[in-house]
Amino acid sequence: MKRVGIALGCLGVLVLAGILSGTRTSPPLGSVAGCQAYNGLPAGWQSNPQAGMLHIRGGRFTPGSGAGYPDERPLAAVAIEDFWIDRTEVTRAQFAAFVSATGYLTDAERAGAAAVFRVPGDNPASASPLPWWQYLKGANWRYPDGPNGPAAVLDQQPVTQVTLADAQAYAQWRGNTLPSEAQWEYAARAGGDSQRLGEEPRDAHGRPVANYWQGIFPLTNDAEDGFAGLAPVGCFAANDLGLFDMIGNVWEWTTDVQRGLLISHANGDPGLLRGASGQPGPRIIKGGSFLCATSYCARYRAAARERQDADLATAHVGFRTVRLITAPDSTQPE
Repeated sequence: MKRVGIALGCLGVLVLAGILSGTRTSPPLGSVAGCQAYNGLPAGWQSNPQAGMLHIRGGRFTPGSGAGYPDERPLAAVAIEDFWIDRTEVTRAQFAAFVSATGYLTDAERAGAAAVFRVPGDNPASASPLPWWQYLKGANWRYPDGPNGPAAVLDQQPVTQVTLADAQAYAQWRGNTLPSEAQWEYAARAGGDSQRLGEEPRDAHGRPVANYWQGIFPLTNDAEDGFAGLAPVGCFAANDLGLFDMIGNVWEWTTDVQRGLLISHANGDPGLLRGASGQPGPRIIKGGSFLCATSYCARYRAAARERQDADLATAHVGFRTVRLITAPDSTQPE
């Protein structure tokens, strides 16, 4: 009993010392409290090139789905080698560190404009073919809603208004690359199957488990998930591999060129708001975003795919990076 009392007494001293010194352990990601407390930079960011990344064991799987849109087929098994992948979407804090270190200017900053989402008026059908998108001067990663909107002050939110080239430049700076569509889907599925078309990302109690649009798109967002727009990374539980926000929040760039036709989801292609793209070969983006709704898009599934002009920056597209493994390595990052 004396030993127990001594141990409890020592524990109490340590807890009291922590309180008096002002130190406090932040809650982990995977909850609203955790994502709000996160500063946007993984532990070991300055010294560990794999900070914030997870080692994924390779294997064989069949990407796509026979229970989704026709453009999610044909189904053919592929082999995936081991790789590392960011546990979260790249945050504004991470991208700001890259810009600070390199002086990089994004494509939207050079072009002077980017695509911004706007809730249309009462009769969106009469306004324009794409009433919820505006190609707005002054919109960029610092001001994702345009110069008259608020600055992107939440460092733990995913960076948006970045093109494929912007994402690749950041990835190269970290010694990484962007994922292929197969790598991305393999990680998102975490050994399981993709949801079927028509199934929303909800738990057994009917609660949303991702940041997507609940309500009548594009007029009313009921925000059952707690967010009417972008959410900080890691507000929802991780998938079975430990990766956050593989579904919803922002679409994510992949390196795959879009080939063949994709089924229109009536969500509006913001690329139509400007002139022709200066780059051939739109890329595949994955995961869906906070603008995906049951009535429009419904692509908040691992197998779902969408096209995006490689040189177009938009308010609902971000990215995460991968690192290839050249030798067996079972070490986990900090």
